Amino acid sequence: MGTFKSFDEIDAWEKARELARQVYDVTAKGAFARDYPLRDQIRRASVSIMSNIAEGFGRGGTREFVQFLSVALGSVNEVCSQLYVALDQGYIDDREFKQLTSLAHESANLIGGLVRYLRGTRFKGSKFASAAASKPTPGHEPGTMN
Repeated sequence: MGTFKSFDEIDAWEKARELARQVYDVTAKGAFARDYPLRDQIRRASVSIMSNIAEGFGRGGTREFVQFLSVALGSVNEVCSQLYVALDQGYIDDREFKQLTSLAHESANLIGGLVRYLRGTRFKGSKFASAAASKPTPGHEPGTMN
């Protein structure tokens, strides 16, 4: 996995964006569109996934990024739970349910893979890069001869 220059280069963010788009599409129709509390909550949860990926990336620290990715995973589960409510209420059919939950699980898998990668890397994040670069290497402090 390479480094990202922008959050929109992250596969997990792209998948979350697709999920949010499809959630908005399905919640704009029929009885789902009129169930304002459920409609609004599932929309917020789907947007939360991509927003937390972006915000975590923007923090510039690996530990913070992992924390925000964890919140994004929680939002994926929230979307899945709300899809069950929508299915039970007849707002979506089995095909839509399977399609959306599959997309949610793909998002979760990509986020989980990113978390595993970040936990396994020694890189602490871009906000630490300048501090690490300015620290002298042991034995090579300014003013010493080697």
